[in-house]
Amino acid sequence: MPSPFLLLPIFKRRAGILALFVTSVDDQSPAQKLGIEKGWTLLSVDGHPLGDALDYQFYTTPKKFSLEVCCNGTQKTVQVEKEEYEPLGCNFKTYLGDDKHSCANHCMFCFIDQLPPGMREPLYFKDDDERLSFLFGNYITLTNLSDREIDRIIEMHISPIFVSVHTTNPQLRIRMLANKRGGEVLQYLPKLAAGGIDLNCQLVLCRGINDGEELRRTLDDLLALQPQVGSIAVVPAGVTDYRKGLYKLQAYDQASAAETLDILEEYSYRCRKEYGRSIVYPSDEWYLTSGRPLPAAEFYDEFAQLEDGVGMWRLYHDTFLEELDHYCGLVLPHSMDVVTGTLAGPLIEQSAQALIDKYPQVKITVHQIRNDYFGGNVSVAGLVTGTDIIKQCKGKLQSKLLAVPEVMLRDEKDRFLDDITLPQLSEALGCRAIAIPTDGGGCCKAYLSAHKRIRRIKRGPK
Repeated sequence: MPSPFLLLPIFKRRAGILALFVTSVDDQSPAQKLGIEKGWTLLSVDGHPLGDALDYQFYTTPKKFSLEVCCNGTQKTVQVEKEEYEPLGCNFKTYLGDDKHSCANHCMFCFIDQLPPGMREPLYFKDDDERLSFLFGNYITLTNLSDREIDRIIEMHISPIFVSVHTTNPQLRIRMLANKRGGEVLQYLPKLAAGGIDLNCQLVLCRGINDGEELRRTLDDLLALQPQVGSIAVVPAGVTDYRKGLYKLQAYDQASAAETLDILEEYSYRCRKEYGRSIVYPSDEWYLTSGRPLPAAEFYDEFAQLEDGVGMWRLYHDTFLEELDHYCGLVLPHSMDVVTGTLAGPLIEQSAQALIDKYPQVKITVHQIRNDYFGGNVSVAGLVTGTDIIKQCKGKLQSKLLAVPEVMLRDEKDRFLDDITLPQLSEALGCRAIAIPTDGGGCCKAYLSAHKRIRRIKRGPK
């Protein structure tokens, strides 16, 4: 269920003063009826300072409250009466109330520190903000939080939150995060759990550092917080060639991935027996790297950790075949090319072959793109760049239509990580490049209906 905070207004903190600066007021809202206007400043509700979205949403929920404001340099109190949960109707400049809290850690596995130069500027920003954890499911390390902020989370029942744990060994966590608070903030986990806050946890495993027996310790400690720990996603650290001056990490190979997967599946099956849920969810990379088959859909329960690459390929596979079985549209003969990463390449080829077997009039050519842009060690589809697609597909396309999974593009579906756009990709390869859904069902439908796109290409612009 989407958080109601996604629709929240936004605000800003100035000169160290907690306040919300009104940029507009909704028509017919309680705020408009009270005479609140653009340019006013909201200071507090019933004595509680308003510093960000969480404060605003929480304290303006009741039917009645006293709102301290400042207008035209005069401070005054406005008595508010409205329906419970009815939005007050003020809008602000930003949705957080201040700038995003940046990360104070220097994690040995941080992927942002391994990015090549020349990418879009926002990609280099590292956030570590508890509000983004609640609003958007971003993971936080807790090192930015104070006791007061933990108490606020519990008081407001901001739940669930997503925590990058990595290890419950305090000294090892200090080492891995390169932050002296890394160990002491672990005390917040049982405090949050005792306060009824649900925790979705993430472990990024570094080979030979926090795996093996350290992994067992971490899993034991987190499972002791049941029932508040809803999920534990476990992913391998990504390693690029841009690690100059950083800790020398070794990527997992088939044998080490299989060894780690043994531990993770042991705990997953134990949890299913004890709690009726897997709780411990290995990311798809463990299975693909070790060469083991993916678990059945039931293993992933509600697929709560899809954003962490947990169960993504099982869901893709099953929904692709389901759409293939039930598709009833017209399928005309056509050809198309598809790009993907090397990790998912075999699965994409398998799915495409299943479609071709049922509809022989369709020809699909899958191109597994090696990620040279990051140095060749990164294999996930979401980090494939336009640069590598152009280099590896030039002169090799079998059609005039190139399908690009949306996961490779930013939210606007128009630009790769290296700032190359779909039109630029089309021009460089002499084809029409289109974005297709990443989910299996949507992908299957895009393959089967591609002849409509091809007809439009042949007709050209009107």
